[in-house]
Amino acid sequence: MKKTIVTFGLISGVLSSVMMCGTLRFLSDLNHGQKALVIGYTTIVLSFLLVYFGIRSYRDNLAGGTITFGRAFTIGICITLISCIFYVVTWEILYFNFMHGIMDSYFAKLIEKAQSAPGTAEAIQAKVAAIRHEQQMYENPLVNALYTFIEPFPVGLLITLISAAILRKKPQSQATSLAATA
Repeated sequence: MKKTIVTFGLISGVLSSVMMCGTLRFLSDLNHGQKALVIGYTTIVLSFLLVYFGIRSYRDNLAGGTITFGRAFTIGICITLISCIFYVVTWEILYFNFMHGIMDSYFAKLIEKAQSAPGTAEAIQAKVAAIRHEQQMYENPLVNALYTFIEPFPVGLLITLISAAILRKKPQSQATSLAATA
């Protein structure tokens, strides 16, 4: 099981890192922000397809063609965690070494949007202060890593749940005895 998890986790992680590096040019152009979001999450989904293939590989090659939902979920979530670690490490390296100012434009746009929104001066000022506080927090590598982790993890969790449900397969003797008692 460990070999399957590590193999498919590494493949998924490398794939997510390579695709992140390949799609970064869309981040620098704020006019294509929505496009970057769609492309970014599409690459995340593509890298997490390895969760399905990892569970299926384990079931078919090591588990004799059967797997419980719990075992499939365990394998899938471990692959997801490895892939997410690659995603976070890649972003941390890129952000703090090569693209440090890219989020400044993002936060400036949020502040501009908050200032042009209707509301009292105090409410607008509070919202701007909250955005600036978030911007300062984002400069902390640990907070940055946590924010980055919550981008791909829910997608991986969902794909793990779906894959475990689709691929679960009870042993033939157990399925036969259950059908006979029904």
